[in-house]
Amino acid sequence: MKKTFITLFSISSMLLSCTMHQSNKSRPYHLITLDPGHFHAALVQKTMYDQVDSVVHVYAPRGNDLDLHIKRIDGYNNRKDNPTAWKEEVYIGNDFFEKMISEKKGNIVVLAGNNEKKSDYILQSLQNGLHVLGDKPMAINSEGFAKIQTAFETAKKNHLLLYDIMTERFEITTILQRELSMIPEIFGQLQEGTAADPAVVKESVHYLYKYVSGNVLTRPEWFLDVTKQGEGIADVMTHLVDLVQWECFPEKPIDYKNDIQISAAKHWPTELTLSEFKTITQSNGFPAYLSKNVIKDSILQYYCNGEIDYKLKNIHVKTTALWKYKAPEGTGDTYYSLMKGTKATLLIDQGQAEQYKPTLYIKPAANTSEYEAALQAQFKKIEQQHPGVELKKINDGWQVIIPEKYKEGHEAHFGMVFKQFLNYLQNNNMPPWEVPNMLAKYYTTTQALAMAQQAQGHTK
Repeated sequence: MKKTFITLFSISSMLLSCTMHQSNKSRPYHLITLDPGHFHAALVQKTMYDQVDSVVHVYAPRGNDLDLHIKRIDGYNNRKDNPTAWKEEVYIGNDFFEKMISEKKGNIVVLAGNNEKKSDYILQSLQNGLHVLGDKPMAINSEGFAKIQTAFETAKKNHLLLYDIMTERFEITTILQRELSMIPEIFGQLQEGTAADPAVVKESVHYLYKYVSGNVLTRPEWFLDVTKQGEGIADVMTHLVDLVQWECFPEKPIDYKNDIQISAAKHWPTELTLSEFKTITQSNGFPAYLSKNVIKDSILQYYCNGEIDYKLKNIHVKTTALWKYKAPEGTGDTYYSLMKGTKATLLIDQGQAEQYKPTLYIKPAANTSEYEAALQAQFKKIEQQHPGVELKKINDGWQVIIPEKYKEGHEAHFGMVFKQFLNYLQNNNMPPWEVPNMLAKYYTTTQALAMAQQAQGHTK
């Protein structure tokens, strides 16, 4: 049975030198996991990679976040099907970041955890010669955005890669919605819409009580502190804003100074009872640092919901991120996505009618025989790219039928992102639009947060 090894003291220098010499030839990349407070840090290691050494150096303070991370990696190593073989070498101490920088035992830093200092950690890691794969969000406020700007400049100067984990680009209905929108005979041209009737609408609903890798997820107490995790409008919203850019203007750079106009933004809390808080954190009660957000002595106001109305290159967009406590039985996180073209609307829905599974529809502006003939002819491009995908006629258009083999699930997408990151790193071929569009994304979310807070007359 494979086990996860935690080593606080280095092995002999001769053996280490020999091991590194051998592994560097075939596995040039060595992971460093920094303060893994979010389960996304473990999901990056749910699979093994040919280019990545099996020894992972972890730097973190002592605590439950670290314990849960090691437990998750141990679970991957000991699972029955396709077990991994990671060896976690852990340094525990309050000086974990300084120790990581001084030792430099790897060349890729994976950051997924408490976001309060994430932009600082990103910048300093790059300044010290380390590549960074950062979980979203890389910035949770305007101050963080300014540091991210400097971080990208530093990465370019030092020939390093900084990239964030955008898993939703690998979800099959989103991929197909994007590809269909790029076929003029099916979609036409993207409409501009209006503020009252935007051309692009995206909404996600997440739940605090959820299962990850088959187990009920334990949330860190700090996750419910928006000064550490970030508000929903600056956290989950990054996925939605990213997808708007990625789908509406595929492979085109966005200039955040000129292409984005935010017209309105708002935020509001989800209220959690003390019992609900204890259930998802496995704690005894509200920590002192959350007392400012507790009302009636037993209700936590968690500012995790947000909405942004904005224009992107003259396209009116609305994005909404929502958090609730627990999904109804048999359901989970849901996603809604609407793109209005001059010939058809492309809709992803995940409601009761879809049995809470993401489903893609094509709803033509004019449901004529001429349009159907053009659709059937052009859809062959999709079928060639994704064998087995087909159309099903419904009352107001068509449903895109997607075989189960394409539905990998959210957890598998982390490995896909990491493989893409490694490809960019190995071949030095990250597309030129990626960096400006990451900046555009974080500008949108952090500026919207500032606007929402100002409109409410306070900051959280």
